[in-house]
Amino acid sequence: MITYENVYDVIVVGAGHAGCEAALAAARMGCHTLMLTINLDAIALMSCNPAIGGLAKGHLVKEIDALGGEMAKNIDATGIQFRVLNTRKGPAVRASRAQADKQLYRLRMKRVMEHQSRLDLKQGEVTALYVDSGDLRGVDTRSGIRFLAKTVIVTTGTFMRGLIHIGLRNYPGGRAADLPSVGLSDQLASLGFTVGRLKTGTPARLDGRTINYAKLDKQFGDNPPLPFSFSATEITLPQVPCHIAYTNKRSHEIIRAGLDRSPLYVGLIEGIGPRYCPSIEDKVVRFPEKDRHQTFLEPEGLDTVEIYPSGLSTSLPIDIQYFFYRSIAGLENVEIMRPAYAIEYDYVDPIQLHSSLETKLIPNLYHAGQINGTSGYEEAAAQGLMAGINAALRSKGRNPLVLTRSDAYIGVMIDDLVTLGTKEPYRMFTSRAEYRLLLREDNADLRLREKGYALGLVSEEEYVRFFEKREKIAHEYSRVASMRLTLNSQEQAFLEANGMTDIHKGTTYEQLLRRPEMSYDHLSEFDDVSRETPREIKTQVEIQVKYHGYIERQLEQIKRSQNFESSRIPTGLDYFSIQGLTTESREKLSAHRPDTLGQASRIPGVTAAAISVLSVYLKANAQKITSRAD
Repeated sequence: MITYENVYDVIVVGAGHAGCEAALAAARMGCHTLMLTINLDAIALMSCNPAIGGLAKGHLVKEIDALGGEMAKNIDATGIQFRVLNTRKGPAVRASRAQADKQLYRLRMKRVMEHQSRLDLKQGEVTALYVDSGDLRGVDTRSGIRFLAKTVIVTTGTFMRGLIHIGLRNYPGGRAADLPSVGLSDQLASLGFTVGRLKTGTPARLDGRTINYAKLDKQFGDNPPLPFSFSATEITLPQVPCHIAYTNKRSHEIIRAGLDRSPLYVGLIEGIGPRYCPSIEDKVVRFPEKDRHQTFLEPEGLDTVEIYPSGLSTSLPIDIQYFFYRSIAGLENVEIMRPAYAIEYDYVDPIQLHSSLETKLIPNLYHAGQINGTSGYEEAAAQGLMAGINAALRSKGRNPLVLTRSDAYIGVMIDDLVTLGTKEPYRMFTSRAEYRLLLREDNADLRLREKGYALGLVSEEEYVRFFEKREKIAHEYSRVASMRLTLNSQEQAFLEANGMTDIHKGTTYEQLLRRPEMSYDHLSEFDDVSRETPREIKTQVEIQVKYHGYIERQLEQIKRSQNFESSRIPTGLDYFSIQGLTTESREKLSAHRPDTLGQASRIPGVTAAAISVLSVYLKANAQKITSRAD
């Protein structure tokens, strides 16, 4: 084994969406960083859907951007269709989504990383962590090179003991055409980590030249397209439509007839698949009453004919795949360019992590992405960003950054993982966020930009632009709250035309905006300043006015819970020595090892009475616990 000459502050294992954000964050924070990957040509490769964002996932992307991450900027530069979802619903659940030019997305991220100072990129398979006398020192590669570092972040995606299934045939692979990672998960298990098995899948890639689009409905993006990044002003790439198709009864008959050759249904696949993104055979079996399932035919880029049929992932044999896809109207003569497949891979139970994403068993080791049991590019990128930030802070001897459930969707996701663990691929939903009215897409910068700037991830130029925006919002809110109707001829004409003759002289614009039939754009009909106010300022002021009461209630709930969330629990606390805890509570707390009382309160089986006992114990023994920690 040859030891490489440099000693790094941070080593990142893997170059998927988690690895990219982790490596960029650490390097931008001034750390000498190394990223190791099996294939340097696959940096930020979109293994499945060529899209970023969606319900709740769009929130994560906006938060990544607010903190200074790269994902939003990358999709803005390479997106070919942008849409805001749930526009008819409230602002808490609206979400952005964009189709990417798959190859441009990968190439741009690779270029960003290659030009990032203090970041080295090297091709090599990490087969083991280098642990010396219980201390993490670096990593070993299959080629016989040992790289030393203060901290290591593992972001292996689906590569650890990856096994690809197409029908009853299977072969090792991290994804199609890529080798798996072998050895690392065995070592993690030997070090005491709980290693499990998960499964995911992807549909076939279809030849767009063989699709009869005349039989399909077009779906266009928004015009004009709205960027993800708070730093972006416009989208420059040409925009293209998707097409909508449907399975039918014959499609479902073909699926059912092939189940005896499905690895999922004959028991070849051990891993648990995603509940909320099932394969087409799962849909057909679980929902027999449905006559059809919708699919969006999504282009993979501007200069390729490959089409991604979303929602039609399968692990059925290739001959059945042909029969199935060709049973769909418009796809009667379709050719498959890449077959669909399922993939099994190892993951590590995330309850063995602190909220910083540092492992509890080995200090200075961080896990991020699908190794923690999550699914999706956005979930992975958000974890990668936080792991990169915290590894960098650790290498500098500083305290970690932990986002709470009231700070960000990122905080909700990480708390869910480290507190509850997961037995199936975890996906972010708006319903998981109890403070979702505060954690909107549109205000991610107002919530997190300061933190990103303090870390050195947000540039001075970006911060100045944000500061000016925040000042304008505050000024406009103050103006709207103080301006009153004089009932001049212009105002009276507006009120009469809109059936609001009950409005009295002296009513403030704020009071007027609170009416459900009133929008900020209505103010523009009689108020010159409103007419000139930028859209992003209008949006913030209108939301803050209309949802003022609800927002105040959520802020009060957060205030009440802060004591629990900030009450730290010592790492080595012996729960079996605490009188008054039930056996179940002791076992649950010992297994999960929560960092705070707030986390402990969310562990299934730990009762409110147990939390009360634990709180009393921590207060009574605070001095003893503090001196022991010192």
